Amino acid sequence: MELELYGTSACHLCELAEAVLAEMLVHETAWQIELIDIADDDDTLARYALKIPVLRSVEDDRELLWPFDASSVRQFVAGGS
Repeated sequence: MELELYGTSACHLCELAEAVLAEMLVHETAWQIELIDIADDDDTLARYALKIPVLRSVEDDRELLWPFDASSVRQFVAGGS
């Protein structure tokens, strides 16, 4: 499963989201998660500035908005929102 986590530096909620995902990656070795800093691109910044952190499925373009926990991430990856 290929995922993207949209966030930016000095974002406390983004750090919390990263921690949730990092803990899950210990057990979910089939997942690949790319961290994307929204400040690096004007269009991405405009799209996500008020939503971050956001977890996005590259496969089908679905998004999981914060707040999320391990349970909601597993449900998201399984195909539910």
